[in-house]
Amino acid sequence: MTSQLKRQILIALLFAAVALTWGTTWMAMKIAVQTVPPVFATGLRFLCAAPILLLLARWRKAPLLFPAGQRGFQLCVTLFYFAIPFTLMIYGERYTSSSLAAIIFATMPAAVLAASLIFLRERTSLQQLLGLLIATGALSTILWHESHASGGSQIKGMLALVAAVLIHAVMYVQCKKRCAGISVLSYNALPCLGAGVLLTLAGLTESPRWENMAPEALLAILWLGVIAGVFGILCYFALQQNARPFQASLVFLVFPLIAIAVENQMSGSSVSEESLMLLLPFLLGLLLTLYRGPKPGRPPAAKKYPTAHAGSTLSGRK
Repeated sequence: MTSQLKRQILIALLFAAVALTWGTTWMAMKIAVQTVPPVFATGLRFLCAAPILLLLARWRKAPLLFPAGQRGFQLCVTLFYFAIPFTLMIYGERYTSSSLAAIIFATMPAAVLAASLIFLRERTSLQQLLGLLIATGALSTILWHESHASGGSQIKGMLALVAAVLIHAVMYVQCKKRCAGISVLSYNALPCLGAGVLLTLAGLTESPRWENMAPEALLAILWLGVIAGVFGILCYFALQQNARPFQASLVFLVFPLIAIAVENQMSGSSVSEESLMLLLPFLLGLLLTLYRGPKPGRPPAAKKYPTAHAGSTLSGRK
C-alpha cells in the first residue's frame, strides 16, 4: 500500500468520524434537554470534556494560558465561544427538531464569510457571494416553512440557534486575527473548564433535580462532552492537517443529512417535505461558499485557526 493511498484512507476515516460525530450531536442535545435544564446540561457537558483536555494539554506540554496580551481575549473565548453559544444551541433544541438545528448550524461557512467581509474586509469572489445569497435565501425559506408548520412554536428555538451561529461566526473571525500560533489544546482546555464551572453554578438557578434526569439524558451529556467534544476536536484538527481545506469543509454538507437520518430513525419524523426539497439549493449555496480555489502559484494550505461547531468544542477550528 502506497503512502498516498494510506493518506487517502486516513482522510476518509477522519471525515467519516467527524461527519458521524457532528451528525449525532443534535439528537444527543435533544435527548439531554428533555430532562436536564439547558444551562446545567451545558455546564455538565464542559465539565465532562475539561479534565481530558487538561490531561492532553499537559501531555503535549501545551500552555493553559494564552500569550501575554491575549489573556483578556481568552476570557472572551470562555464566554462567547463556549458558554453563551453552546447554551443557546441546547436551549434552542427545546423548541426545534434536531434536524432543523443541524441545518441552521450548517450555515456556519456562510455566516463566517459574511463576518469576514464585515470585520476583516476580506476579498471574496462573485461565486462565494452568490453562494452566500443562495444559502441564506434557502435557509430563510426553510425557517419560514418550519415556523408555519409548527404554528410558530419553533420560533424561539430558531432565534436562539441563529444567534449562536452569529456569535460563533464573529468569534471565528476574531480568532483569525488573534489566535495564530495558539495550540488547539490551549484554545480549548482552560476556557472549557471555565465555561463548565460557570454554567454549572449558573444552572443551579434552574433547580435541577437529579432524580428527574433520565439515564439516557446523562449518557447524552457524556457523549456531548467526551465523544463530540474531545474526540471531535482531535478528529477535525487531524482532518484539517491531512486534507485540503475544501475537502475538510465538505463535512458541513454531510452532517445535516446524517442528523436528519438519525432523527427519522429515532422519532419517525424530521423537517417538512418542503424543507427537505429546499436542502438542495441550500447545500448548493454552501458548496459555492466553501470553494475558493487554489491561489495561483501557491498550493492550498490547511487552516489552523479555530472554527465552531456544536459537535466539538473546537472544530479545527470545533
